[in-house]
Amino acid sequence: MQIPRIYCENNLNIGEELTLNASAVCHVVTVLRLKVEAPVIFFNGKGGEFSAQLTVVEKNRVVAKITNFIARDVESPLKIHLGQAIARGEKMDYVIQKAVELGVNEITPLFSERCNVRLSGERLQKRLQHWRAVIISACEQSGRNYIPVLNDAQNLEGWLQQKQKGLCLMLCHRAEVGLADVSFDEDSSQPITLLIGPEGGLTLDEISLATDHGFLPIKFGPRVLRTETAALSAISALQTRWGDFR
Repeated sequence: MQIPRIYCENNLNIGEELTLNASAVCHVVTVLRLKVEAPVIFFNGKGGEFSAQLTVVEKNRVVAKITNFIARDVESPLKIHLGQAIARGEKMDYVIQKAVELGVNEITPLFSERCNVRLSGERLQKRLQHWRAVIISACEQSGRNYIPVLNDAQNLEGWLQQKQKGLCLMLCHRAEVGLADVSFDEDSSQPITLLIGPEGGLTLDEISLATDHGFLPIKFGPRVLRTETAALSAISALQTRWGDFR
């Protein structure tokens, strides 16, 4: 049985006892149904992970003793920033979850002209909190010990004006070049910024604006991909060519 991994924001130190928060208690007691002396692994997003053993398991209280530090690193050498137009409902959750599993380092949810999702104020903040929980859960599952950055949602135009870093690519089925035509120094420390449009696609004006700000339109075959398919296919292809899928 795989040892459960649990994210914890606390500073972790060998020999100390850690009292889990309410969410972690629910996960350990109700979902995993762990007992005293069960092994667990904690990570706090600062690198590496800590092995531990449960010493108290009660309905509303769980305590674990930290026993060892493991300098484990599964991060890709390729830094990918995903600018993803917000998709409806569970599609956005799916994109974020799988993008984290595939190794992205940064995610920015974007509002574009054809984006059918309208969020603001408290609803937007709740959605961002939810997406952060999705990211943490994906890290727990995939073995990552660093938490990818989730930026505030913003309009596409404003995001483009911030002059995104590194090699900037935009998926566009109208593009004339594919990934094989793109030059990139994989030994450099520069990141790749990837722009994915909404379910209705980017408008011609948005494509033009992104191109003006240094984004190179590329295509993945002759077919039109759904937004979630486009994002995950592109990330996988990038990791295969320049990352750690080789």
